Amino acid sequence: MTQTAPDQRPNLWRRIPLWQKILVGLVLGVITGSVMGENASIFKPLGDIFINAIKMLIVPLVFSTLVVGITAMRDPQKMGRIGARTIALYLLTTAFAISIGLLASWLFQPGVGLDMTFEPNPDAGQEAPSLVEILVGLVPQNPIDALATGNILQIIVFAIGLGISLTLIGEKGEPVVRVFESFAEAMVKLTSLVMAIAPFGVFGLIAHVAGSYGPEVLLPLVKVIGVAYLASILHVVVVYSGFLALLGRLNPVRYLQGILDALVVAYSSASSSGTLPVSLRCATRNLGVSEGVAGFVLPVGATINMDGTAIYQGVVAVFIAQLIGVDLSLADYGMIIVTGTLASIGTAGVPGAGLVMLSIVMAQIGLPLEALAVVAGIDRILDMARTSVNVAGDLMVTTLVGKSEGELDEKIYNSTHKS
Repeated sequence: MTQTAPDQRPNLWRRIPLWQKILVGLVLGVITGSVMGENASIFKPLGDIFINAIKMLIVPLVFSTLVVGITAMRDPQKMGRIGARTIALYLLTTAFAISIGLLASWLFQPGVGLDMTFEPNPDAGQEAPSLVEILVGLVPQNPIDALATGNILQIIVFAIGLGISLTLIGEKGEPVVRVFESFAEAMVKLTSLVMAIAPFGVFGLIAHVAGSYGPEVLLPLVKVIGVAYLASILHVVVVYSGFLALLGRLNPVRYLQGILDALVVAYSSASSSGTLPVSLRCATRNLGVSEGVAGFVLPVGATINMDGTAIYQGVVAVFIAQLIGVDLSLADYGMIIVTGTLASIGTAGVPGAGLVMLSIVMAQIGLPLEALAVVAGIDRILDMARTSVNVAGDLMVTTLVGKSEGELDEKIYNSTHKS
């Protein structure tokens, strides 16, 4: 009897789904931050360690899984087909996202009735890269430098090129492919080890955020936060679930259950690139997507699919226009949709990048960039919501592409998910 009791405790801990552990950490973090205020920042190192561990995984995991995903296809036509479907779905959902953001702001008018003044934002004038610069910058001059600096777009291009080359040289490339397969497996295992500390990392992150952004900061802008969160929830529940039900003939409830781990990490870290290791884990273990499809679609999505950012741009642009008394025309709304869709593609998957990209949308419709300072104080709160939408979109598209290619194990998808 005395020997079995110690063994039962860790087994019980392992049986608790990861998302429940993380959720407990999140709730305790909110309570701790609310009670301790800025003193809760003493727990921030826990979050920093977790985020650093996640960042440690990004480059090797993206590179190895992409190479393995490309070589596993063996068929250039299949590769092109998957790529075309992936990009088309990402662009389509982004257009839906920004439209929902605009509609929500138009209906609820979060900027009407607020009497606020603001100082010019020193970062507001920062220029975002043009479309031409983004396209030219896709090809790395030095792939080693791209890997060292974590330039995900360039890493993706190099990994795709290397994967295609290994496929084309046939048997001569097999030894290298096996090395990458082993390396990718090791990175997946390392991801599982890092995720074991996720509940503690999330606790530290949320305690710091809750302590720093208290009610005195949130109350004047609680309406725009509510509109952004409502639009985000609607996009996930209506658009993503609708796509899965109509196009994939899949139960959207299982999808929502299967992505919980990734959503909680995305919400607490506010980094879609940083959540990528967890997204890969959810796609393969919970949703039943093959490693080849997940390893290709998810890294691309973490770079170009920014539905949450598009919602944010639509909500905040209309909010600022209402705040300063500018009436937007139908042409302005159309410009927001087009510019916001394109700008979201170039948004880096790191915390705070959406604020810079928002300046593109504002400039196109003639809003003063200094007004960005209004939302700068609550950008982190908005960033957590938009990152969650980004990650949910990545996983939805990955699931649909997997289903269309016959690389979705529906037994796994329809089973009870145990993280």
